[in-house]
Amino acid sequence: MEMDESVRKKQMKKVAIASVVGTSIEWYDFFIYGTMAALVFPQLFFPESSSFMGVLQSFITLFVGFLARPIGAIVFSSYGDKVGRKAALVISLLLMGISTMLMGLLPTYHSIGAAAPILLVLLRFIQGIGVGGEWGGSVTLSVEWSSKKSKGLMGSMTQLGVPIGMIFSTLVVSLCMFLTGDSFEAWGWRLPFLLSVALVFVGLYIRLGIEESPEFKKLKEGKQTAKQPVW
Repeated sequence: MEMDESVRKKQMKKVAIASVVGTSIEWYDFFIYGTMAALVFPQLFFPESSSFMGVLQSFITLFVGFLARPIGAIVFSSYGDKVGRKAALVISLLLMGISTMLMGLLPTYHSIGAAAPILLVLLRFIQGIGVGGEWGGSVTLSVEWSSKKSKGLMGSMTQLGVPIGMIFSTLVVSLCMFLTGDSFEAWGWRLPFLLSVALVFVGLYIRLGIEESPEFKKLKEGKQTAKQPVW
C-alpha cells in the first residue's frame, strides 16, 4: 500500500531535521575533543612528557577517533541493514553522547596516573565508532524517505551537521574559556563535554519521533535484507 503523499512530506521534514540535528550533535562531540587535545590534554593527561611530546601524544589520541570511524561504519551499516536505520542511529547517538559525557568526568593523570590517558584513548575510540555509524545511517534514512526528485537534497542534510557541529563546538569552548577564566584548565574544560548530555536528549527526542523508512520495511517484509550486509 502506497503512503499518502502528505504523510510522506511530513515525515521527510522530520527526517531532514533529525538528520541535521543528530549529526550536528555527534560532530560537536567529535570536534570538542580536537580542541581540548590542543588546549589542555597535554598538561592534564601527558604531564610527564615535554611540551612538544605532550602535544604530539595528545594529537595521536585525536587520530584514534578517525581510525575507528571505518569500523563504526561497518558495524552500524550491518546492524542498520538487519534491524533498521532508526535503531542504528539511536544507538550511535547514545554511544557518542555517553562516551563524551564520560570524558568530562574522567580523572586526570595526577589522580590515577597512566590509567587516565588509556581511558581517554578508549573513550575516543568509542567516539569514532559512534560518528562512523552516524554518517552512513543518516544519509541512508534521509534518502530512503525522500521523493525521487529530492534524493540529492535530502542526502546532503547529513553533511550540514559537520560545519554546524564544528562552529557550535568552537563557540561553546570559547564561551567556557571566557566564563571560567583561569579555572578553565582545572575544571572549565569539562563543561563542553558535559553539555553533550543535554544535546543527546534533544537528539533522541527528535529521532524517536521519526518512523522507519518505507523502503526498509518492504525489504524486511519481503525477507530481502542481506544476511551478510558488509559483504
